[in-house]
Amino acid sequence: MSDECDDRYDDVCKGEFAGIHRKLDVMDEAIRGNGKPGIQLRLDRLESSERSRSRLLWLIAGSAVTMAVRAVWQMVCGG
Repeated sequence: MSDECDDRYDDVCKGEFAGIHRKLDVMDEAIRGNGKPGIQLRLDRLESSERSRSRLLWLIAGSAVTMAVRAVWQMVCGG
């Protein structure tokens, strides 16, 4: 029985496990980068860029509201 299992492993499983191992290595390299920017680093950069963009939009919106309120105030008070 053990000899039959060893033959089945060599015939079927060994190649399949090697294929799965190669695919996992490719996925790991894509995520981590292996010397070049990987998915993880690129995602961190995108998130950082989005935070900066969001802050800038809030700053612009706040400035626009402030200018609008000042213009209305000047029209109402004449000053």
